[in-house]
Amino acid sequence: MKALRWHGARDLRLEEVPDPAEPRPHEAVVEVSWCGVCGTDLHEFLEGPHMIRTAPHPLTGAQPPLALGHELSGTVLALGTDTPGIAVGDRVAVDPVWRCGVCYWCARGEYHICPRSGSVGLASPGGFAERVTVPLAGLTCLPDNVSDEMAALAEPLAVGLHAVARAGIRPGDNVLVVGGGPIGFAVVLAARLAGAAGLYVSEPLKERREKLLEIGVTEAFDPRETDVRREVFRRTGRVGPDAVIDATGVAALAAQAVATVRRGGRVVLAGVGHGSVEIEMGQLVFYERTLLGTLGYTFDIPRVIDLMSTGRLDASPLLTGRRSLEDGVGVFADLAADRASHLKVLLTPKGL
Repeated sequence: MKALRWHGARDLRLEEVPDPAEPRPHEAVVEVSWCGVCGTDLHEFLEGPHMIRTAPHPLTGAQPPLALGHELSGTVLALGTDTPGIAVGDRVAVDPVWRCGVCYWCARGEYHICPRSGSVGLASPGGFAERVTVPLAGLTCLPDNVSDEMAALAEPLAVGLHAVARAGIRPGDNVLVVGGGPIGFAVVLAARLAGAAGLYVSEPLKERREKLLEIGVTEAFDPRETDVRREVFRRTGRVGPDAVIDATGVAALAAQAVATVRRGGRVVLAGVGHGSVEIEMGQLVFYERTLLGTLGYTFDIPRVIDLMSTGRLDASPLLTGRRSLEDGVGVFADLAADRASHLKVLLTPKGL
């Protein structure tokens, strides 16, 4: 079968590889319909490895070269064990997180922070392939009214849903989202579902600000031209936002987020960063602000699929491109050169 495999920084190759082996009891094999290009994939392509281990992964045993891609939908080809509610031939969305299932965190349902966890496409061969092995526990069957394309968006939307839950956003809250890329966009959609009254976004790219305004954010600011902290403060009765969610991973912006949120407010860091940041402790202690990290999702993908199925969540504005897996190397190069043109691009091994 064909797979788009990562060999190293800026070394991505479309190759012929063996089909997945028969699944073990905790696994399933899925025929891929669509798989989204994530910012994490782009970072691995540009300057990795970051989340990819060069030695065998402690849980999966996989190591490079391996196919990227963890935002996927497809059809079940094989199950490692009979599972109620799931059968061969079912269309599914995939939670790609591998988990040991026995540690303290897995026992609490916090499988996403299992010390041995990893993701399909980073800790094992991923969804930029014709077929892929995935965690059996991560399968969510799709209702007839949720397409394979929309289901491939469930993973990034689940990241937004989880971040909003971590921020404790309630109806009537004012929220500032820092970064209007795919995860920031997902956070905006989730915050709106949670009942946010004022939705403000800080995003330097004009194309993204315009798209955010189209889906109904209150204001979208260019931080290069506007003092976002001051403007949001003015628009919230000189109080400040109840929550600030950073979707960039830029270290310097974390300190700004702490200084921007209201007294007693919550700051959630949803972007995957690799640097360090200096925060004045008084900004947290004297104003009783809360600073939280958030990672991925826990059982949020089924919630996203339900929201799509009932019509409460329209994910279509997030989808800005569809391409063939055969074009994958060029797609990565194009996105690396010009991210402003797209939010979420999906690749399919089935041809267009």
